[in-house]
Amino acid sequence: MQPGATGLDMPPFALFSDDSPNLDGAIYRSARAAAREVMIPVHLHGVDRQTVNALKRKFFQALNPKRGYCVLRFTEGSGRTRLLSTYYKGGMEGAEGTDSAGFSWAKYGLTFSAFDPWFYQDTWQTTRWAFGAGDPFLSTTRTFFPMQLSDGVLGGAGEALVISNPGDIEAWPVWKLYGPIKSFSLKGPGGDTVEASPPADGTDLVATGRVLTIDTRPGKKTVKDDLGANYWGKLDTNPQFWSVEPGSTNASVSVVTGSGKAAVALTFQPRYASFV
Repeated sequence: MQPGATGLDMPPFALFSDDSPNLDGAIYRSARAAAREVMIPVHLHGVDRQTVNALKRKFFQALNPKRGYCVLRFTEGSGRTRLLSTYYKGGMEGAEGTDSAGFSWAKYGLTFSAFDPWFYQDTWQTTRWAFGAGDPFLSTTRTFFPMQLSDGVLGGAGEALVISNPGDIEAWPVWKLYGPIKSFSLKGPGGDTVEASPPADGTDLVATGRVLTIDTRPGKKTVKDDLGANYWGKLDTNPQFWSVEPGSTNASVSVVTGSGKAAVALTFQPRYASFV
């Protein structure tokens, strides 16, 4: 990568407004982040003509948008990494001018379209809570040393939680609920709730050994267990998926367990406006 890259900080925004017949200007209605255009200058160098030509062909194949999207990876000196999913748009058409190519080298200004304009952290944030009867704090079946502490459990229904999002924009979580669970409620800071009532026949909603995944990400939005069974019909009417805002979010998780210990895991990938 050479100096001169563009499009790597704040994404562009599309603004929506209404004109008024009686007032000057317009009235702001909403805004959304638009697709991002990125330009990356690159330099290919080989030890001879054959080597640089082989590099070009390999690069052609890697960038071909018909084969899927490209992931641009930016790593700061501290080791922090941001990822941007893009599609190659142009820039590798080539030119044989003396300042653009030589016998064993070539320069290109690659352009990409990022339809999802946000940079993503390369790791996911994960928090897990246990529910049900806990084990003794210190093991009663093992010797004192080496010391072994049991997992903690949340104390009761509607337990207040604080979720931390280090990103610049809201993140949409993926929930995993580990049975046995009879009912659950996941409530966001604004009161939006995803919940399911216990089955009328008294069985567990999520059986022992099963894992229910609630994916709230836009374009995904699925509610399935690890066997592929669809749980949409088992949710209470009008589930309201909610996002985790930047900073600290106050939420609550309520779980009624079956005969055993259950768990809930929250996972999300922070999103950033820039690669820094």
